[in-house]
Amino acid sequence: MLSCPRCQATIEPTTIQCPRCRLTLKAHGHPGIPLHRTEGDEPLCATCLYDADDSCNFPQRPHAETCTLYRSVNAAAELTLPTLSPGRRVSFWLRNHRGLVGLAGLLLFSLLLVLVR
Repeated sequence: MLSCPRCQATIEPTTIQCPRCRLTLKAHGHPGIPLHRTEGDEPLCATCLYDADDSCNFPQRPHAETCTLYRSVNAAAELTLPTLSPGRRVSFWLRNHRGLVGLAGLLLFSLLLVLVR
C-alpha cells in the first residue's frame, strides 16, 4: 500500500487517481506508467540523469514538476555493470559476429590454398 503525495490517503500501487483529492498518480491514465513528481520547490530536472547528460527533450525542461521518464542522477550512479574478463569479451564478440568470423575464416582458408599450390 502507498500513500498519496498530496493528501496522504492510503492507495493501491495501481491507482490512477487519488480517490480523495483527485491527484493524478499515473501518466496518461495507465496504471503501468509512473508519474514522478517534484517534492518541494526544486524541479525534477535539477536531479535528473537526462538533464545532466543533456539528452532530455521534454518541453517543460528545466522547470518540470512532473515527468514520466525521470531517472535520478544518484540512482544511476549506483547502477554498476559487471566487468567481464577479456576472454568473456572475446567470446561474446565472436558469438555476436558469426558472419564476419565465418567470412574471415573462408578468406584465410582460400589464401592458404593459394599459398600451398
